[in-house]
This record gives sequence, structure tokens and C-alpha cells, in this order.
Amino acid sequence: MPRSLCFTRRCLGMEIRIEFVVRPLVGDQGVWALLCAAGTSGAQPSSVRAQGPFHGAREAEAILAEIATNLAGLDYVECSEMLIWRLHLQAELRRVNEAWRHRRGGFLSTEH
Repeated sequence: MPRSLCFTRRCLGMEIRIEFVVRPLVGDQGVWALLCAAGTSGAQPSSVRAQGPFHGAREAEAILAEIATNLAGLDYVECSEMLIWRLHLQAELRRVNEAWRHRRGGFLSTEH
């Protein structure tokens, strides 16, 4: 399973885009996060979220695989384009890492 995926879907004349990345959290303790940005192609993402923490990359990748299967069932198509919201996802990872450093606790979901 790749650690980044992008899906698109045409809806009412617009292209909806969802990008995912799986990244490790700070501290090199085997804790990972799944980050997602969604919105209309060609615009800023309307939603950026993080899920986790996951204990190991495989656990996060398994969740991403389940999401990919569900999106395919909703007529989303995996696209091979580069991630266009990589900076937004990186900023969310920085926020999650900062919270992780201060709390050393779990986060289940974030939204910005």
C-alpha cells in the first residue's frame, strides 16, 4: 500500500479531490498519522484532517486501504497526479506533532 493516495470524482460539473498521506510522528517511537485534505480541484482544500495515532505504518496504511475501498464504491477514481495540497498536509502534520510533543497523548481526529 502506498503512503500517499489521491482520489477524484466529477460531481455537478466540479471535480472533487481527496488527498491522503501516512506519516510518522515525532520522536521515532513507531507512531504514525493519516492526514487528509479534501476540496475542489484547482482551489484550496476545504477540509484538512488527521486521524490516529496508529502504532506502526502498517496500521495506518490498513486504514488508508479501507478508505480507498470505500471511496471506490462511491465512484471516486484513484489519480496518479502529484499531490497538490502537500503543503497543507505538512502544516497539519506540524500541528499534530506539536500537540503530540506537549501531551504525549492520543489524538483521534483533528480538523482545520
